[in-house]
Amino acid sequence: MPYTTLRYDLRDGVLTITVDRPDKLNALNATVIAELGQAAVAAAADDQVRGIILTGAGPKAFVAGADIGELVSQDPLTAKERSLAGQAVFRRFEALRKPVIAAVNGFCLGGGCELAMACHLRIASESARFGQPEVKLGIGPGYGGTVRLPRLVGRGRALELLLTGGMIDAQEAWRIGLVNRVVPADRLLAETETLLRTMLAQGPLAVACVLEAVDAGAEMGRDEALLLEANHFGLLSSTPDMREGMQAFLDKRAPHFRGK
Repeated sequence: MPYTTLRYDLRDGVLTITVDRPDKLNALNATVIAELGQAAVAAAADDQVRGIILTGAGPKAFVAGADIGELVSQDPLTAKERSLAGQAVFRRFEALRKPVIAAVNGFCLGGGCELAMACHLRIASESARFGQPEVKLGIGPGYGGTVRLPRLVGRGRALELLLTGGMIDAQEAWRIGLVNRVVPADRLLAETETLLRTMLAQGPLAVACVLEAVDAGAEMGRDEALLLEANHFGLLSSTPDMREGMQAFLDKRAPHFRGK
């Protein structure tokens, strides 16, 4: 499928999706949101895609936020529709049963921070900057910022960022748990791919089940979440991959998983 605002590059199981509007600091407009949704659906359906890196074009920005030129004329109904549409697209990435890592290469603000938080992990370059500045525009987050940020960094830290509209650097984002790692800018994509390929070397069914258990379990009570984990534990024990993984351990060799 041709994209006008994204680059969609698949290589040896790793799909790199690049938001490609560097002249606009990769700001999210309606076309970007729609194409991100299409890319998420395509990635989920393609067995050749085993993991995803999401990043932004150019050295300045991952995604610097929503396109204010579109937002300025919205009314209550179109604003709600815009919010629901963006939330649905970001949820597609979050709900994928293939690892999704955001490679944050610069400004990661507003909708960009919300997009990064919808990924399973976040790797930041040393030059990355994070924030939810919506209150400075007289509006609040619309793509999940009030939901995901407190779950990642805790209520107090999240509210400080959300209510001040302040911006933090990559090291502070790492300190509070918003990002998993901080790496030099010239190593960002390489380090992200290395981490992703480490995940892809594991049992693919096991990886998918862990992603599902963490995602679904977050919305369940403790007993329900524990039961889901036990069900996955039992289900995976019926697979050839489990037998291969355990036999490889006993044989002191690398496993050869087949996703079965």
